[in-house]
Amino acid sequence: MQNLLKSKDYSWSLFLGHLVIEKLLKAHYVKKFQTHAVFTHDLLRLAKKTELDLPANYLDWLDEITTFNLNTRYPDYKQNFYKLCTKKFTFTQIERIESIRTWLKNQF
Repeated sequence: MQNLLKSKDYSWSLFLGHLVIEKLLKAHYVKKFQTHAVFTHDLLRLAKKTELDLPANYLDWLDEITTFNLNTRYPDYKQNFYKLCTKKFTFTQIERIESIRTWLKNQF
């Protein structure tokens, strides 16, 4: 994620940021329930399934970060998402991803 950010490949950096959060949420799910995590890329749904007490602003952010997965994978959305991924937008979102990432890691 950080290397793509440095190379200014903003849309893919955000896509990988989504994956970072998704994998951490799924790890929490597996740890808590001792079973395979649910099959979804929806971060808000995953967060609720983990039963973690995430800060309210994180829930809003997760909903938006989920769109980075869809927008990068599906051709109909790619061009619009690419245009949205300005340096300012991307850096704001990466800060949010890093904040959530740190919080999730501290919950283990």
